[in-house]
Amino acid sequence: MNVSPQRQARTPSFAERVSERLIGPCRLIMLRTPIQNVVTWCGSFHSAPDMGNKEELLLQHLVVSMLDKGAGTLDRFAVAEILEDKGAELAFSSDVLRIDFSGRALKKDVTEVLGLTALQLREPLLAEEELAKAKDRISASIKRSMESTSAQASGALRRRIYGVSHPNYIEEFEERLEQLQRLSIDDVRAYHAAHFGANACTLVVTGDVDENAVNEAVENHFAGWPSHEASPRFAETPEEHAPGVSTVAIPDKENVDVRLGHALAIRRNDPDYIPAFLGNFALGGNFSARLMQTIRDEMGLTYGIGASLSGVSTEYDGHWQVAVTLSKEYVQRGVEETVKQIRRFVAGGVTPEELQEKKTTVTGAFKVGLSTTFGLAKTLLSNVEQGFEIAYLDEFPDRVESVSVDEVNRAIAQVFVPNALHVTLAGNVREGDVKRACP
Repeated sequence: MNVSPQRQARTPSFAERVSERLIGPCRLIMLRTPIQNVVTWCGSFHSAPDMGNKEELLLQHLVVSMLDKGAGTLDRFAVAEILEDKGAELAFSSDVLRIDFSGRALKKDVTEVLGLTALQLREPLLAEEELAKAKDRISASIKRSMESTSAQASGALRRRIYGVSHPNYIEEFEERLEQLQRLSIDDVRAYHAAHFGANACTLVVTGDVDENAVNEAVENHFAGWPSHEASPRFAETPEEHAPGVSTVAIPDKENVDVRLGHALAIRRNDPDYIPAFLGNFALGGNFSARLMQTIRDEMGLTYGIGASLSGVSTEYDGHWQVAVTLSKEYVQRGVEETVKQIRRFVAGGVTPEELQEKKTTVTGAFKVGLSTTFGLAKTLLSNVEQGFEIAYLDEFPDRVESVSVDEVNRAIAQVFVPNALHVTLAGNVREGDVKRACP
């Protein structure tokens, strides 16, 4: 008698495994994973800075950098001691329109550490003696960027593409330093009072989750957190600027960083986004991409070149850019050959074999990113912030695999426009060293 093989049990989807509820103003998403005794979380809320006033972004950075320097009745040393004794971790960061927070703790300590997270967000000490230290840290970071050819070229490109009110705009580093020195502790405290609240507050918890304990912690520490009254003020679209060349001279650098790019009229939730993403990945997403094979391997003009869709959101438009590092003697030729390859790629598109290879790489990287509790929590949070359903986590690999060659090539031809390229250069270069942006 033939015995049919036992059917393998279907693995439940992420959407089926997620527990979700609204506790006060906070959207709580929990997902138990096989890891034992460790819980990880990622969360965020809308801070709604006025993007037309770049001092507000600096104030936001200052507040975030001081959150771990004491809260409530705890000074910075008491906070550090609690985390060290429990082997727990907490981190805070500024993500332009949002504040992000994350943590990791043993299962038995989750309630207390989540409570400490909320206390730091809601009642930071923001002591005056800590302001000078925070300014020094941010100032040092800005000065490092001023000496970075990569940061200078990227900033110059964004200034060519965006207006000052767009979230992707980056002002001159010297201007940022001047703004930083003008800010007082009263400014910092006022920003916290006006922009820290439970607006669109989302918390994703993964790992060895005790749902009752997490529910209780969020109920006790986040449910009563009021929303702030600040309204988001930012430009959603780039400004229309004619293509051209900008140069930032840093004479003591041996190499030149170059950025070529233009504004994009697609957003993260547009149907053309995944086809455009795959097309860009084929052009410059990894070591087997077209630009690496030609500009680096065949011509030997650079050690590194890549392409990316940058600053693309569901809330505002972003831009497309190609980044390449060149020696001074190869700057003009490197730019010309890069633009030639871009034109050739836009005209000819990808091959079926090329696209399949990129699909495999993209879906593989996506799945690897979900293999840790932090990666899973961060991806879940990012998808929720973008307005996607939880099921998007399960659907993304299939959506990538379902894209056809024709769809990718159509997106390439429509989205990437060589004649619209801006070019920015930073390093051992002078104005006029690149004579033509689009040969």
